[in-house]
Amino acid sequence: MGEREAIDRLKEGEVDALEPLVRRYHARAGRAAYLIVRDHALAEDVVQDSFVRAYERIGGFDVERPFGPWFMRIVVNEAIKAARERERTASYEVGDAGAPLDWLADSASDPHELAEEAEERRRVWAALAKLPPAQRAAVVQRYYLGMSEAEMGEGAGRPPGTIKSRLYAARRGLSRLLRSQARGHATPPVGPSPYPSKEERP
Repeated sequence: MGEREAIDRLKEGEVDALEPLVRRYHARAGRAAYLIVRDHALAEDVVQDSFVRAYERIGGFDVERPFGPWFMRIVVNEAIKAARERERTASYEVGDAGAPLDWLADSASDPHELAEEAEERRRVWAALAKLPPAQRAAVVQRYYLGMSEAEMGEGAGRPPGTIKSRLYAARRGLSRLLRSQARGHATPPVGPSPYPSKEERP
């Protein structure tokens, strides 16, 4: 079953038509959710909830537009809510493994460069943990999901200026945190990613 057919059937209330969309988008949604919530089980919950939300809202989906960005905006919004709730009740656990930031890597690098890149990704991952969830989500949307500022704003119901400000604040925060690490005030690393690859409101 193709994506368009699956969507048409979902609009007719056939919940089984969600299966091909789950197969296509589950892994990418899980990685995006994990980058925001930073917890394996919680990321899985976010993805499951997002597919339920997609089914509930499919009646309002414009079939002339791509499904992927629309669905990933649901994932990001659900992840922001979950991250905020988690941060109200618990602190991040500390570990000593690397981060799932393979999307920053250059596969053509030599071993020495790859080692340096791995260390840089760990530093970025640790710094990312210190950002507010909405800023963290903006980084994930822009640089992991490759969404344009217009696409980001559409899903959040925010004007372009708000999205630009959020991205600017996120980049500035990451830069400040990375400079702090470089001066020797390193942020403790966080736990390993279960995935293999690569005071704002939503």
